[in-house]
Order: sequence, then C-alpha cells, then structure tokens
Amino acid sequence: MFSLERFLELESSWEFLRKTELPIFIYGMGDGCVKLLNQFEKYGIKESGIFASDEFVRGHSFMGHTVKKLSQVEEKNEEFVVVLAFGAGYDSLIEKIDSISRKHKLIVPDTAVIGGEPFTKEYLEENFERAEKVYELMADEFSKKVYENIICYKITGEISYLREITTLPCEAYENLLGNEFSGTYVDLGAYNGDTVREFIEFSKGNHKEIIAVEPNGRNFRKLCEYGDNIKELQCVNAACWSYSGEINFSKGGGRMAKADEKGVVTKCVSVDDLVGNVGCAYIKYDVEGAEKEALDGSAETIKRFSPKLCVALYHRLSDMIDIPLQVYEMNKDYKFYIRHYPYYPAWETNLFCI
Repeated sequence: MFSLERFLELESSWEFLRKTELPIFIYGMGDGCVKLLNQFEKYGIKESGIFASDEFVRGHSFMGHTVKKLSQVEEKNEEFVVVLAFGAGYDSLIEKIDSISRKHKLIVPDTAVIGGEPFTKEYLEENFERAEKVYELMADEFSKKVYENIICYKITGEISYLREITTLPCEAYENLLGNEFSGTYVDLGAYNGDTVREFIEFSKGNHKEIIAVEPNGRNFRKLCEYGDNIKELQCVNAACWSYSGEINFSKGGGRMAKADEKGVVTKCVSVDDLVGNVGCAYIKYDVEGAEKEALDGSAETIKRFSPKLCVALYHRLSDMIDIPLQVYEMNKDYKFYIRHYPYYPAWETNLFCI
C-alpha cells in the first residue's frame, strides 16, 4: 500500500549519516563530491576522508583531503561507511559498487542533477496527495512497485531498493513500446546518437523518419558523424523548448548542456513546430531538466496524435510528481508506466506514456 506513514518511518540517508558513530568516507571527487560536502555541512555530518578508484589516485588532494585508495582506507579502519559521490551506469562500475556494498555499509544519497536540494520526507509530505495520484495513474503493478521503491531509495540512499526494480531498456521496448513505429521518432537530447542507435536496433527498421535534436555543438558534430549513412535521420542543432526562437544555453559538454541564463544565445525549437500537422509516433525527452518546457512545446502534438512518450524523471527534485501529472493534463487517454535502468543513483528512471 502506498502509505505516507511508511515513508515517514524510514530513516533518511542524512539522518543515518548524522547519527552513525562509524567513520564516513566519500567515494569519488568532482562536482558530486562538492554537492555531498555541501549537504554534509547543512546536516552537520563530518566526513573522515575521500577515496577514489585505484586508477585515479595519484597522491593528489581534493577539498582539503588527501585522496586515498580503498585499500588504504580499509587498512586503517575495520568498519566504516562509504558514501558514493558520482553516477555509475555501466556494468563493471555497478559491479564494483555492489562489491563494496557487500563489504561495507554503502549510502548513495539522492542528489538532484539540476538544482541543489535533494528529495526529502518533508517534500514528500507536502506533496503526498499529488504523489499518490501519480501512483494511482500507473497502469501495471510493476510500475507501482518502481514508483514506490524509487521514493524509498530517494529517502534512504539504500541501493537495495533500486536493485529490486531495475530492468534493461530492451524490456521497455519489448513490453511497453513495441517495435512497430510507422511514423516519426523524435529524439530530444540526442547527445552523440546513442539513443538513436538504440532505437534503430530495437525498432528493427520499422520506422519512417528520425528527428534528432541536440543543442551542444560538440555533441551535435558527433551525432552528425554517426548519422552520415542513415538517410532517414534528420539532425537539428537546437535546444528543445516550449517555443521556437532563441534561449540562453550553457556550453556544458557531455550530456550536461542545459538552459542557463549565463549561457550563450542558442536556437530553440518546439516539437509542435518540428512535426507540425504530420505528427509523430514516439518522442523521447532527456533534456537535462528542461522536460517541463519541452513537454509544453509538445502540447498540441500530444493532444492530437497521442505519440508514445519516454520522459526522464530524474533531473529535478519535483520531476517524479510534476511530469506525470503534466502529461496527464495534456492527454488523459495515456496509460502510464515507470522503468528504472541500471544506474546508481536513480538517474535513469523514465516515464513511459502509451
């Protein structure tokens, strides 16, 4: 049963870290570590050090700590808590983290990709009626289980909740999307073509046209290089937004290009303008926190053509609640599903609307 009382009874990751008498070591450096240290300061949590994978340890320091190897931490500490400070999405790294979790207490705190505040019990309590409505919208019991477990994970930082509900992308294609796409596929946040490649593989060529939208110049060049020999692929160098025109966009590399007031002026497009009266069969939204705006720019297409949708639910604190309700208001005929792909933390959690 989807119960607020159950969630409120859970010990949050921050509560546990504040109370534990074991030394706390952060695994990883970079922006993720900085975010964690900011949260540690906020909650009065004291870290004992930082370690990294052996191949990254070169005797350097980070945020005032000498970065150690895990073996060095283990030599001096019989028991300690490991707090993961980066995202892990490929098999060998996930296995390494699982291996650590079998030897040591592991916490993977939920931190927002965009924005500084994590998902908390207080936030859930304030928005529980809306979260409960999302839960009731789920069309199968497994999606309800995924939704419930993701919330439990976000509160506790315990990856056991994610292990229970993780599936591969092929499951979504086979059981939710199907491989028959007689119309156009629109890929928003196409990066270097990885999800276009995935779509072509699973659709087995049963599609008409692919429109791939990517704002970052370096990513776009890689996308075009990949698509050179794919005649049905149209690449668009723009950000996806609620309207067509211009917005300020960051130059962030990799997948992290995003709307930013301090960024450069960039072309933006709406899905409604991209597909017009022709419509489309399937849209994927993974636009680094701009999913709400991109959906707003798809409103007419969603209402008129009911394309299948896959929408990232992990960039902002409110996505798990706001985005399903936003789509529901646009088209109440959809059936809603949620799937989580292999990733720590829960950054590969997607809403499917069929």
